[in-house]
Amino acid sequence: MAVVPAALPTLLVLDADPLPRLGRLTGRARVLHTDEASLAARLPAADVLLVWDFTSHAVRAAWPGEGPRPRWVHTASAGVDHLLSPELAASDTVVTNARGIFDEPIAEYVAALVLAMAKDLPRSWELQQRGEWRHRESARVSGTRAVVVGSGPIGRAIARTLKALGMTTAVVGRVPRTGIHGPQDLDRLLARADWVIAAAPLTEQTHGMFDTRRFGVMQPSARFVNVGRGPLVVEEALVRALERRWIAGAALDVLTTEPLAADSPLWHVPGLLISPHMSGDTVGWRDELGTQFVELFERWAAGRPLKNVVDKQRGYVPGH
Repeated sequence: MAVVPAALPTLLVLDADPLPRLGRLTGRARVLHTDEASLAARLPAADVLLVWDFTSHAVRAAWPGEGPRPRWVHTASAGVDHLLSPELAASDTVVTNARGIFDEPIAEYVAALVLAMAKDLPRSWELQQRGEWRHRESARVSGTRAVVVGSGPIGRAIARTLKALGMTTAVVGRVPRTGIHGPQDLDRLLARADWVIAAAPLTEQTHGMFDTRRFGVMQPSARFVNVGRGPLVVEEALVRALERRWIAGAALDVLTTEPLAADSPLWHVPGLLISPHMSGDTVGWRDELGTQFVELFERWAAGRPLKNVVDKQRGYVPGH
């Protein structure tokens, strides 16, 4: 009697250019591709959903529809707020993220921002464009204090990198534990910090946490960097803090609305550096994301426990 092969699992990919390299899954999965407009119609046929377009909010909109839903959703990003609808959070579907890909690149980027602000590099570039020779003194970072808000792998990598520059670092997380401060210590630490780095996930508790009161707690010499999620910051409060010189400077790699409109007043706020959500995107990062997903798929297909499983109620991978 002929053996009938088991049906291949269906992998649905929410596309973004360039497409992921999934050649290793040939003959092991039926791979379908979709855009935002077709996602809702294709979801019921999928066993697995790969959210390759991690800037899209289409999953939140499409998930509440009728019919079966994928047993596993993977997003090629560290954050999961763009896809966690209440219906997905309440379902049995497993959600995983790209934890581990962005830790060191983001830590390097934060160090670059810190050094650029301390050494006044943006001003040097402006003066060079005008052909103006203007000697200035710059600040040292060794011996200064940094507070990293977010105790996950990214936050801890940032703290290690800044410590290597001779900075005293404190990490604040959701729950206090050895080497990690709890939320109750945040204001006290902010009041003494020279550098405040936001690297927390976006949750109900962290949304808008950097507001007028928090910027008011900081020293006038302090500088603020956000590489977490845009809505961690009340942007109007940050603008006010910079314009009134409550703090000395800031850098935003993530914003509430992305991409930032060309006519946004944020481009012209004095003392504010803006970059287009690129702190974790180094050469070859998409290939790393694709390889990570294929390895997770192989574990899933073999019935082995998945790594990087998100606690859908908390909004991040627990255990850090």
